[in-house]
Amino acid sequence: MTFLVLFLAYAVILSVGLWRAGVRPSTRDVHSAPGPSPTRVLIVGATGGTGRMLVDHALERGYEVTALARNPAGLQRQHPKLHVMTGNVLDRASLDAAVRGQDAVLSALGHKRYVGPTRILSDGTRNLMDAMKSHGVRRFVCETSLGIGNTAGRMGLYYTLFVIPVVLPFYFWDKARQERLIAAGGLDWIIVRPGALTNGVKRGRYRLGPDVGSFLWTVRISRADVADFMLNQLTDNSLVGTAPGVAQ
Repeated sequence: MTFLVLFLAYAVILSVGLWRAGVRPSTRDVHSAPGPSPTRVLIVGATGGTGRMLVDHALERGYEVTALARNPAGLQRQHPKLHVMTGNVLDRASLDAAVRGQDAVLSALGHKRYVGPTRILSDGTRNLMDAMKSHGVRRFVCETSLGIGNTAGRMGLYYTLFVIPVVLPFYFWDKARQERLIAAGGLDWIIVRPGALTNGVKRGRYRLGPDVGSFLWTVRISRADVADFMLNQLTDNSLVGTAPGVAQ
């Protein structure tokens, strides 16, 4: 019983910490109006589940796409408007080469180093934003997750009391750090916080906003719909400087 009480206290404290550490509405800080609609986009994390959907749907929409990946063979995509580059977000030189000439950047950056403290997401995002500033690229759309900032706890009890505190505490803490960097970075940013990701088809219908999610039940959304929503943010200025949750 003592262990259970201590564990629940730990899970609650972590959730409160993620609420404090992530972006909340009061942190909105937009420095300039978005520019013209982009035609060339860089996708970071292109070999992940959401990243592949971003590549596919961006090509369907007619964008010229540069996909950055540590292992380009993992993308398994070919298209006349697709340019695949080998690179690492922790290597500023490769980011400079990838960002140069782009109109916007979409990030579905992730990793599977769940054990132990990590700064891959935050350090990689800092490098990416520095490269964007150097090359005058302002629009930045980045995927994080529900459960951070003002959506803390809204992944449902299964995630709040088990997945996040047991499996992903360091990962989510780095996501919160990543969000703070984005909000303070001086770009035209939109942070996209999806619920639990699935491999379902694109429906094109989803709920979004600061109150999306549930404190009890796990909310879900397909990676295809997340990609659809993220791509919409390239030309929709209404959510610039915000961090909406998105779920079915």
